[in-house]
Amino acid sequence: MDRSRHTRHSRHRRHTRHPHCVRLLLPLGSAVCAAALLAGCSGSGPSRTDATTQAAAPERASASDLQRDYQKVIRDVLPSVVQINATDSLGSGVVYDDEGHVVTNAHVVGEEETFTVTSATGEDTLTAKLVFSYPQQDLAVIKLDEVPDGLRAAEFADSMEVEVGQLVLAMGSPLGLSSSVTQGIVSATGRTISEGRRGGGTGAVFGDMVQTSAPINPGNSGGALVDLDSEVIGIPTLAATDPELGGSAALGIGFAIPASTVRTIADQIVKDGRVTDSGRAALDITARTVVGDDYRPAGAAIVETTPDGAADEAGLRPGDVITRIGDAAITTTTSLAEALASAKPGDKVEVTYTRDDDERTTEVTLGER
Repeated sequence: MDRSRHTRHSRHRRHTRHPHCVRLLLPLGSAVCAAALLAGCSGSGPSRTDATTQAAAPERASASDLQRDYQKVIRDVLPSVVQINATDSLGSGVVYDDEGHVVTNAHVVGEEETFTVTSATGEDTLTAKLVFSYPQQDLAVIKLDEVPDGLRAAEFADSMEVEVGQLVLAMGSPLGLSSSVTQGIVSATGRTISEGRRGGGTGAVFGDMVQTSAPINPGNSGGALVDLDSEVIGIPTLAATDPELGGSAALGIGFAIPASTVRTIADQIVKDGRVTDSGRAALDITARTVVGDDYRPAGAAIVETTPDGAADEAGLRPGDVITRIGDAAITTTTSLAEALASAKPGDKVEVTYTRDDDERTTEVTLGER
């Protein structure tokens, strides 16, 4: 389980920032040595200049091809990424369809219901209203009051096809700099992430997240993480923080809600105005963290069970202390949520628990929350 703390990366307060910049230089000596090795040391054969040119030509061609790929992706997708302005904060969003629906993070919209939306070109300033916010998955959909001509919806990828090592671009409005693009790779998939409670976090747990090295900053939330096929593979929403650095962001470790989850939730909101099927597994209990004799967290005690819910049907009852789900140790309600985040409603799991100081196990068919 990933137990590092994470922080949301939007709700950027309105003020001007002047970021510090440094140049990254390759030592001159390294470049000279590389050229000499490619050319050889004898006086026979091609000249040093000719050999270096011949060796560098394929590299330049490859770099040029990659640059063209990047530029094409930006032309294809950036017009579908917008900046969302609330009363005292801003974030990003992605145009979801040609009817003017825009998907973003729930924490971008917060408690507000009306917004100003700025297109990637900065030429169109539009107004929008909230359709529905679903904090459990940190997703929301807003709808433009008027749909401008030429509005372009983004294409969303199949999350099952996302692979570690893929090149990706993050598009959004970091620090209020609209239409910004950064580059990285998919660092991992299937991450279970716990959001910290500092800085307005809720402590929520999210499953199947895409980890990326593409830099994301305050204002990127709700934007687009895009592959080289010009498809959105995720919605950036969290960045790792390093407790040893006082909770500062850990560079190059960001997380995005996978595209398939975005489509599942957004489709329901667009169709029904709300989420009717969360797809999130549940034990159907209310629980609290308990501590052992050493005053360390020792499990999740059941406070209440939902009548005829998953736990109730399996014979669990208030007072039982859950200590393990399958192979995952449960010491807190957060670790319980993390263990369930990768499961689906209807899955059968083995639950280990204590009752009257006796350790027991039971099989539970998970419900839905």
